[in-house]
Amino acid sequence: MSENFSANLKSLCAEHGSISQICRDIGVNRQQFNRYLNGSSLPSAHNMRRIARHFDLTEAELFAETTSFERMLKGVLPQIGKTPTDAFLDPFLDQQKNLRRYVGFYHSYFCTPSWEGKIFCSLIRIQEVEGLITIRSREIATSPDKSTHQISRYAGLVTMRGNRIFVTEHELAREGSVANTILYSAHRQQLKYLRGMTMGVAWRPYPHPYAAKTIWKRLHERVSAREAITACGIYPIQSNKIDPTVRKHLTEA
Repeated sequence: MSENFSANLKSLCAEHGSISQICRDIGVNRQQFNRYLNGSSLPSAHNMRRIARHFDLTEAELFAETTSFERMLKGVLPQIGKTPTDAFLDPFLDQQKNLRRYVGFYHSYFCTPSWEGKIFCSLIRIQEVEGLITIRSREIATSPDKSTHQISRYAGLVTMRGNRIFVTEHELAREGSVANTILYSAHRQQLKYLRGMTMGVAWRPYPHPYAAKTIWKRLHERVSAREAITACGIYPIQSNKIDPTVRKHLTEA
């Protein structure tokens, strides 16, 4: 039983990334956690419950026979009555506990081939709707010579795996594109900036896929909707309107 627990815990850690981050998220000592991993010690009842809750498992499942546990992790156990839509939505269900603290408005900053040498700022809203964590985005940009005006709107879903936030959006236009973003917070208690990568389709000079660094800056509650929308657009990289933290993330190698 203890051997199963140790092996299963190692598998979970392999799926969820940094062991140090896992320890911080659960609230257990790293040295003690290492004893759980090498099988020299079992958690107390209190810590066992905390570990199970963190990985969204039951305590009994943590002691399951290792082969069965691995199959469960890979999602190959029969899922009777599940449709392809159900399977797609599964990662986005029951995410309120993980993501409720991220609900709010953000400015998203990234560099795109559509506006070479510029920083693009768009408006993001994360909210909880009928048990799902949803996202809506608005992109507004006008070329310096006023000859090109871009307005794009996206809607999608948000989930968290380990300490990474995964966003999938689709453009609210006929045959619009699909965009994917992966974000992380530098520290669990730090919510002002979310850093990561985004992948989408540039819309000019011709449509083609691209991937770029992105950083989201949380907006203060006192910022009005009009102010948030007005700030959207394209900026020179050295513009004094660009937060230095934003510029550093987007321009450093």
